[in-house]
Amino acid sequence: MTIQRSEGTITINDIARMAGVSKKTVSRVLNAPSTVREKTRLEIQRIIKEYGFVPNPQAQALALRRSTLIALIYDNPSPQYIVNIQRGVLSALKGTQYQIVLRPCDRSEPDYHDKILAFVRLHNPFGLIFVPSVSEDEELAAALRERKQHFVRIASVNTSDRAKQIKTDDAEGGRLAARHLVQLGHRKIAHIHGPESFMSTHQRRLGFIEGLREFDLELAPNMIAEGAYNFDSGVKCATKLLLAKDRPTAIFAGNDEMAVGVYFAARKAGVRIPKDLSVVGFDDTPMVSRVWPAMTSVRSPIQEVGRSAAELLLKTDKLKEGDLKDIPDAVTLDLMVRDSTAHIAT
Repeated sequence: MTIQRSEGTITINDIARMAGVSKKTVSRVLNAPSTVREKTRLEIQRIIKEYGFVPNPQAQALALRRSTLIALIYDNPSPQYIVNIQRGVLSALKGTQYQIVLRPCDRSEPDYHDKILAFVRLHNPFGLIFVPSVSEDEELAAALRERKQHFVRIASVNTSDRAKQIKTDDAEGGRLAARHLVQLGHRKIAHIHGPESFMSTHQRRLGFIEGLREFDLELAPNMIAEGAYNFDSGVKCATKLLLAKDRPTAIFAGNDEMAVGVYFAARKAGVRIPKDLSVVGFDDTPMVSRVWPAMTSVRSPIQEVGRSAAELLLKTDKLKEGDLKDIPDAVTLDLMVRDSTAHIAT
């Protein structure tokens, strides 16, 4: 392995000689600094900084006999969700030798398993991070376990890899939305949910239904619409609901992008938010403060989830199957109340 600077190329042996340590110790400082005594680590880092040395990532990977790539695998239709997950992952990888690569896929394609496995064989990444709905694919997870491939799954339900999973309590988010709207006096409450292929769709809807039942209310069949976790589907579903004879006074959308679509449909229909219609989204992405009025949304700490997934992945080779020690419980969600919800007009 070599370390490069503009004046030329200096080997790791040169750094070791200057610091009076072994080549292996320098390598540990470069790759896993926490494993080296502080005094030694600080001296080596001082020399590296003084001479402006920059590790060669390809050489590091060869020396470690493993890739430094971490792949984020997704088929999620919400761009903002992926951006926030990516930011969280990057924050966890800061200061390490690992790099992130994005790999979109399409679960509806018959050969999507083959494509992901081919990607893994070609690039031999250190680890993979799966987000919904790819994270819910047990067959794919089994194939990767057979390859002894490190991976972490982000999901709203317990998977077969509990020690390699970050769980989000999406059902509780649905309950929070229902309670809030009912306590504001709403009784005609609609729900625009995501694709049925996503477990988050089922969990958010289940929690919402449970929240309504706490007040002896039911989610009426004519108040349910299936979206696709994107803006256009939010517009389409909300337009149908708002043009109905018995239109809702409140809508809970399964994510913020569909909720923004509700805003668009409401404006087009001459329905005022929140005077005529209260709207609640899910995820609490930055777009909630970029619409007017500011949107009430269930806050899912997406960036924190991404960071936790990456941190867990970096530990995964030290975890034994079934070892749940230090594995975080389900991520807690909160309702962020803003101006898009109000007491029903009397």
